[in-house]
Amino acid sequence: MPHLLHIDSSPRSDRSHTRRLTAEFVQRWQNCHSGGTVAYRDIGKNPLPHVTEEWIAAAFTSPSKRSKAMQAALQLSDDLVDELLRADVIVAGIPFYNFGMPSGFKAYVDQIVRVGRTFLFDPKNEESPYTPLLQGKRMIAVVSRGDGGYGPGGRNEKHNHLDPHLRTVFRFIGINDLEIVAAENDEYGGSELLTTIEIARKRLRELATEEPPGKHGVLASSSKKTSCFA
Repeated sequence: MPHLLHIDSSPRSDRSHTRRLTAEFVQRWQNCHSGGTVAYRDIGKNPLPHVTEEWIAAAFTSPSKRSKAMQAALQLSDDLVDELLRADVIVAGIPFYNFGMPSGFKAYVDQIVRVGRTFLFDPKNEESPYTPLLQGKRMIAVVSRGDGGYGPGGRNEKHNHLDPHLRTVFRFIGINDLEIVAAENDEYGGSELLTTIEIARKRLRELATEEPPGKHGVLASSSKKTSCFA
C-alpha cells in the first residue's frame, strides 16, 4: 500500500496557507488511495534541533565505531531518515521566508542529508563521487510567497532561492520527481492572492489522484490516476 509523509514547517496555525493546502492534499490523497497510510511530522510547531559538533562527529564516524553518545546524537536524525525512506510520496508545506526556506525546514534538511543513509560518498570516484539512495519517490512542495512573479521568467525570479535549493538538495539524495506548487501575493491579499490559491488547489487535487511512483521511479499504474471522490 502507498505511504505518504506529510510535513508542515510553518510556525503559524490557522493563518497558514501551506498548512491548509497540505491538509486538503492529504484528505484527497487518502480518498484516492484506499488503504494508503499517512505519517505526519509538524516541524513548525515542534522545531527540530540544528546540527551540533557532536552530531557532525557522529555522522562522519563509521556506524561500527560510534560510541553510545554518538548513537544518541544521531537518534532523531535516524528516525527522520527512516520516516523518509518509508514514504512513497512526500508533501511538505514550506513558507517562503526572506527569499528562501524557513530555518526550521533547513534544520530538517540538515538532519536527513546523511552520508551512508541518504547518499553515498566515494572519494576514489573523481567523476561522480556522490550516489543518491532515495530513488523512486515523489515530493510535492507546497509553498506560500508574500509577493508574486517568483516563477520562471517572473519579475522576482532572481530572488527565488527556495525553489533551486529544494531541487538541488532533494535531487542530491535521489528525489528527482519534485513539483513545487505555490500560492503567491499574500502581502496583497484579495483576488490576487485568492486566484493563486485556487490554482494551487486545482493542481494539488490533480496530483493527489496520481498513483505513487513504483520501485524504479515510474508510475505504478499505466492509467496514472486512481478513481476517487472529493
